[in-house]
Amino acid sequence: MPADGDLSPIPTSRPRAESPTAVSAMVRLVRESFALAEAHLDEVTRSFHANLFNISPSAREMFPINMEVQRSRLPRALVHVMQMVDRPDDLVPYLRELGRDHRKFGARSDHYEAVGTALIHAVREYSGPAWTDDVQRAWAEAYTIVARAMLEAAAEDADEPGHRTAEVVEHERIGWDLAVIRVLPSSPVPYRPGQYVSVEVPQRPRLWRNLSPANAPDDEGVLEFHVRAVDGGWVSRSLVAHAQLGDEWKIGAPMGHLAVDRTSDRDVLMIAGGTGIAPLRAIIEELAQWGQNPHVHLFTGGRVREDLYDLAHLQNIAVTNPWLTVIPVLENEPDVQAAEHGTLADVVTHYGTWDDCDILVSGSPAMIRATVSRLLINGAPQDHITYDPFDWD
Repeated sequence: MPADGDLSPIPTSRPRAESPTAVSAMVRLVRESFALAEAHLDEVTRSFHANLFNISPSAREMFPINMEVQRSRLPRALVHVMQMVDRPDDLVPYLRELGRDHRKFGARSDHYEAVGTALIHAVREYSGPAWTDDVQRAWAEAYTIVARAMLEAAAEDADEPGHRTAEVVEHERIGWDLAVIRVLPSSPVPYRPGQYVSVEVPQRPRLWRNLSPANAPDDEGVLEFHVRAVDGGWVSRSLVAHAQLGDEWKIGAPMGHLAVDRTSDRDVLMIAGGTGIAPLRAIIEELAQWGQNPHVHLFTGGRVREDLYDLAHLQNIAVTNPWLTVIPVLENEPDVQAAEHGTLADVVTHYGTWDDCDILVSGSPAMIRATVSRLLINGAPQDHITYDPFDWD
């Protein structure tokens, strides 16, 4: 609770039409004040949830029973996007996707107001004397921008279901920590190859996690997911070990920006680590339906040979599609002859700068960070690189 015990709503009316200078000042105040509170992130997070459930008891039903599993995710995500309000070209499309996706929770406008009030009170509590009326106004205006974009997108999709159900029709263990799971949705999921969806599974109620379909949409509507059990991953470990035929999943709205522009003059560089191959494979399968495509250079990597579980399928596609080149990469097992050796970042940048290509990167957060950083240092333009950052569980 805030020191003064006051949980009255923070005004979040439509912000004034601001100049770029004013927006920059607003973002600076948000960043500076949160930098102070971030040293107490655990306390901020607990305060946020206590405030939220006090203001809006119905919001508790949107969260898992065990709050420790994802306690810090929502406040971290909110602060992250609020610090980007001076980059509308990047932020607004993302917020609109989030707004559509959050319909799966049954989120209403009063929930958005409660979240904003709870967050601002929690940050204020741990910002110390740096918190001023100007700082509070900056947080309120930044949050209003975020919430308004999400609510507008949700309203536009009001005729669409907040989520779809899907039945598990196949569960194939292809390793001790890896499974291919196929589900049949109750109605077709309108995703583009390369996008991801959030799922809720019966083994972990209310613990929504993001998974990428590994196949292009087909007539049957079946979605194929590649799931690796991650250390400490509540959802991934339960899916690999315990998903059963007939399980009913909930599937949220498609999100993500991985895609290939077939009209572009540029070649395409794809870089996939582990199960990060899934969305890129879906794109490749769709491209294979066309006779002519940009040339695609696919680097698919793992630590050991078993991590390249889908390599044979990709190589089969390449046999009949000369626009596709597949380069396997292994960090370990140097005796394997039919692969490059090293990290994906090392191998890819050894081949060149890739400054004239569209670049898609998919994998764990650590792999994406390392690979994108090396690409930029190596000369690849930032606006040519696309990746979808989300939690890896």
